[in-house]
Amino acid sequence: MKLLKKAVALLAAASMLALTFAGCSGGGTSGEGDQVLNIFTWADYFPDDILEEFTEQTGIKVNYSTFESNEEMLMKLESTEGGDYDIVLASDYIIDIARKENLIDKLDTSKIPNFGNINPAFQSKFYDETNEYTVPYAAGIPLIIYNPDMVDIEINGFEDLWNPALADSIVLMDDARNVIGLTLKSMGESMNTTDEAILEQAKEKLFALKPNIRALDYSTPYNKILDGEVSVGYMFTSQVITALNENPNLQVVYPEEGLGFGIDSCFVPVNAPHKDNAHTFLNFILDGERSARISEQTMYINCNSAATPYITNQALVIPDEAIESAEFIQDVGDATQLYTDIWTEFKNL
Repeated sequence: MKLLKKAVALLAAASMLALTFAGCSGGGTSGEGDQVLNIFTWADYFPDDILEEFTEQTGIKVNYSTFESNEEMLMKLESTEGGDYDIVLASDYIIDIARKENLIDKLDTSKIPNFGNINPAFQSKFYDETNEYTVPYAAGIPLIIYNPDMVDIEINGFEDLWNPALADSIVLMDDARNVIGLTLKSMGESMNTTDEAILEQAKEKLFALKPNIRALDYSTPYNKILDGEVSVGYMFTSQVITALNENPNLQVVYPEEGLGFGIDSCFVPVNAPHKDNAHTFLNFILDGERSARISEQTMYINCNSAATPYITNQALVIPDEAIESAEFIQDVGDATQLYTDIWTEFKNL
């Protein structure tokens, strides 16, 4: 998540993390019998206290290995033919590829009593239409956030970002697909269009937004809204929550044109060495109270209905009606170069 994961601070973490209670940072079965669980994901994505609690309650030792990108994960999974790891946590589009390559095993939901806790709004997506392969873990949903003390207009959606009243006062994530995507959304078009004529129109409209943009910032856009340098931002969920934690008076907008988002999910590789342990772990993290603790620490949107009563930061819970209109950013094939060219020209204006 994230997400359109899909890249926030977690994606910039170190490529290998050795948890002290795991005693091993690599993949593989480690030759330690059945009391082992091999996890493969981004650094810090499963909180340490959750993993420690899992080991304490089950006696199952966790070996935590990390990757820096979804593509790195897929190459590893391909090279091991879906072996070595018991749980993989990755992003929607790469899960779709792995599933089509028969690298993912179907879940035995009879071994996951808490499977029913999953919010249906995060299920039945393109990468797992029948909900047989994945457990949604976290969603990344870029949102508009603004300081009402500095903004004199009503902001309801993307189109409002073009209002001249916001001249030199907006920070946007430095991300081609997301920013061109919001421009397309403001035009009533898909964030994944490959139509060259529509993309040319989006280019012209995006260029018209330039006077309102104070900065492009991928990593810490919240700093600019917190210190008053800008009044409006468009940033990833975890960054929005970081800003809200410092200034609860900031206002969040679910754009009326519809959201763009991504979901990170857990799956069990087809040749996972400890599948029973994997199912035990999935059931463990789907507990409502525990799932809420995870979201509070990772600051990603929660996908578990049973967690909602335990979540203190309501920014971590997106209204179902907003999710219904959301659109995944997906692979656009050869049109990727068109998006790249538009973004490069835009940044050089």
